[in-house]
Amino acid sequence: MKLVTYEVDRRRDIGVVSKDEMWVFPLRAFGMEYKDMLEVIKGLSQSECDLLEHASGLDPYNNNIVGAAMMKEVCLQAPIKIPDQDIICLGLNYMDHAEESARFKKEVFDGERDQAVYFSKRVNETVAPYGEILSHSDLVDSLDYEVELAVIIGKDAKNVPPQEVKDYIFGYTIVNDVSARNVQMAHKQWYFGKSLDGFTPMGPCILTVDSVPYPPKLDIQSKVNGELRQNSNTRLMIFDVDFIVSELSKGMTLKAGAIISTGTPKGVGMGFDPPRFLKPGDEVECIVEGIGFIKNRVN
Repeated sequence: MKLVTYEVDRRRDIGVVSKDEMWVFPLRAFGMEYKDMLEVIKGLSQSECDLLEHASGLDPYNNNIVGAAMMKEVCLQAPIKIPDQDIICLGLNYMDHAEESARFKKEVFDGERDQAVYFSKRVNETVAPYGEILSHSDLVDSLDYEVELAVIIGKDAKNVPPQEVKDYIFGYTIVNDVSARNVQMAHKQWYFGKSLDGFTPMGPCILTVDSVPYPPKLDIQSKVNGELRQNSNTRLMIFDVDFIVSELSKGMTLKAGAIISTGTPKGVGMGFDPPRFLKPGDEVECIVEGIGFIKNRVN
């Protein structure tokens, strides 16, 4: 099941996408008066979830679904426009990306990754699935892209054993972890270079956790101006979703609505020789199997 934040006729709504992906049905049509996606994540009951799953298979004409809109007529927004807190990110979580990163930094890579690398990404406001990436050309000379599978926590998680992690996940979405490499390298840590305004395209939906087999083994790709740059599968993550959520929850409470971006595979701009960074006018498409794609132009 896919849930979306969207606008139609100047009204913002939360909706469920029909199984044929031709329609979106507002949750209010089924008596659910949630104001935004974070309220849905924190408050959706199992019975409501079951109702929406059933509703997604209905014909809007035969069932008179109030407010039903054709997907081609709505303007999709990022599922979670203003996160409650910074996004938790995984660095170097695919071995081939760890290797290309070391090469860019002219470091020796020993092929070992014993510990996960965590960092946070400040997000005042996420970018819509087809919105603009800000180039910040006055500050950034090496703008990069990173397609990532993001995990959305569905209920507060503390001391969760790996075998129970699935029960704490609401669903998945796509994040482009846009990065200013020169800023990132100059500061010797990643927070500022990852957190500039307009650096977090997200969407196009949240795919609920039971919609794909668990753990997620999904094809993941990025394209720049139509050229395939990244092409991998989430099964190749060094630290998988069970490990990540379980380890983090040992030392901190992961709150419902928390977003964890699980890392990117090889093929980012800095991985090429010479590097192939983004410039204004470029269009970046990020694709994850089962979820869909986001496509953002650099401004």
